[in-house]
Amino acid sequence: MRLKPYGFILSLSSAAKAPPKPAMAASSLARTSADFHTSSAPPEPPPPPQDLDDDLLCSDPRARDREPADGAPPLPDGSPSRCLSAGSRAERAWAHWAGLGRPRLIVAPMVDNSELPFRMLCRKYGAEAAYTPMLHSRIFTETEKYRSTEFTTCKEDRPLFVQFCANDPDILLEAARRVEPYCDYVDINLGCPQRIARRGNYGAFLMDNLPLVKSLVQKLALNLNVPVSCKIRVFPKLEDTLNYARMLEEAGCSLLAVHGRTRDEKDGKKIRADWSAIKAVKNALNIPVLANGNIRHMDDVESCLQETGADGVLSAETLLENPALFAGYQTADWIVGSEESHKDGHLDQAQLLVEYLKFCEKYPVPWRMIRSHMHKMLGDWFKIHPQVRDELNAQSKLTFEFLYGLVNKLKDLGLRIPLYVKDEDVVRISANGSAT
Repeated sequence: MRLKPYGFILSLSSAAKAPPKPAMAASSLARTSADFHTSSAPPEPPPPPQDLDDDLLCSDPRARDREPADGAPPLPDGSPSRCLSAGSRAERAWAHWAGLGRPRLIVAPMVDNSELPFRMLCRKYGAEAAYTPMLHSRIFTETEKYRSTEFTTCKEDRPLFVQFCANDPDILLEAARRVEPYCDYVDINLGCPQRIARRGNYGAFLMDNLPLVKSLVQKLALNLNVPVSCKIRVFPKLEDTLNYARMLEEAGCSLLAVHGRTRDEKDGKKIRADWSAIKAVKNALNIPVLANGNIRHMDDVESCLQETGADGVLSAETLLENPALFAGYQTADWIVGSEESHKDGHLDQAQLLVEYLKFCEKYPVPWRMIRSHMHKMLGDWFKIHPQVRDELNAQSKLTFEFLYGLVNKLKDLGLRIPLYVKDEDVVRISANGSAT
């Protein structure tokens, strides 16, 4: 297998290990996940959709100069755990985690949102590891276009978890083998609670078929040279959650991320994650455990680590609005009414967005991802000037010139909503987020 060297952007294509299969059109995960097979005879694929402007890459990665490929980088140290005892597997899991520097601040997997440019932005502002978006294992094995647009990485994009959804062990292994030289964990999504996961029989809906879950983990643990991790949600009953977690560890999982909400608790803003359940899982297992849920700022990070004993935390929704969260920056939402003192951090979301766009120019991704981040990072700004948001929505074909111009338009309107950092000097924060 010969891929582009790590000094430059890497995207997987037909050069990967597994033999090619007939390609089916797949311009985005959202349009194709629904036909994930749920039986031994997969349904016929739908007619190929027409490419939309938002599904096109924001620039042509082939236009940049690159060094000649020198072959794939070496696999990480380690070998499949076919003959290891439970104690030896746990020791190896901890050795691997320590070798990565024991990262505590981690970008959670987010469909269409935790792509390479966004991961790089978060890493610049304190993130110590990151997950890719959830990748559809079957489409990943079958479709070169899907591989080349949905998964890209670079030398600086480490430690990295590559996450797949799956319900077929053989297909999952085929997909995982394509990415194992370029990541530190292959992760199995066992926590997606969305309707599309129910239709596709993956994510949190595999909680109804634990023998299948066990077979997925075992298949990877026995055949990959990188560790297997899993991301789960909790059961309503704690004992069921603990039995689930122990089963995953026994099957070969080397790291477990636990979202402290059940499959039915989808609204993270209304329903608090159960940190006590995460603590119980941490105490029951012998491998690293990560906590997911209720992380809005760095005070939450420290509280979560202390209360759960977890080895790291994941953040998702809050990072989308504030990618500088792990560097200690907070939006005004979490400052109003606080007894602690804060000051203008001399950074705002418009500046972060410009940095994100520059990463996109370097590491091309589909425009739909960029459009989504525009709305997330500038959401508060658009509430004050909705006409600028409407202008973005009306633009069917995006360009960098247009997006930079949109940011400048907001600045020309005199708008600035700063991010804040802690300070000894008291700063009063108004309801709209401005300092007084």
